[in-house]
Amino acid sequence: MAKAILKDDSTMEQIALDSKDLAILHLLQKNARITVKEISDQMHLSTTPVHERIKRMEANGVIKQYATLLDHSKVKKGLMVICYVSLKEHSKKAGAKFIDMIQALNEVIECYSISGEFDFMLKVVCEDMNAYYDFHVNKLSQVENMGKVQSVFVMGIIKQTHQLV
Repeated sequence: MAKAILKDDSTMEQIALDSKDLAILHLLQKNARITVKEISDQMHLSTTPVHERIKRMEANGVIKQYATLLDHSKVKKGLMVICYVSLKEHSKKAGAKFIDMIQALNEVIECYSISGEFDFMLKVVCEDMNAYYDFHVNKLSQVENMGKVQSVFVMGIIKQTHQLV
């Protein structure tokens, strides 16, 4: 039987997932709108244990949320930019302040703390180059403690998935 062990960041509790849990997660990642009945039918289980497994994984934080993925270009967010950011000061307080500011910027859809030459990697979406210029000059560059910013413009998406199992 395949087993996966996950660490819950908030409690450091070990959460054991068996092959049935992983199969349920795989189906939910492919289609978050799939019904418990449809999962049950595909897994040859009754609905009650499937429902209980899903609720347990939600309660333990394995399933963080259900989301609707949009086509960026169809909601006027056709320009995607990867921004590498380095801070001038690297104290815990300065880093926390930067993170708070980034959380408030709607154009930033992902933010990662990274190693190497830069401190953070941002995934930014805007309508077009003019909107990105406005974001860069009037928002991102105005963030306190901002050091160096390097922007990389995404020319095309080759693979984009959110499926982990």
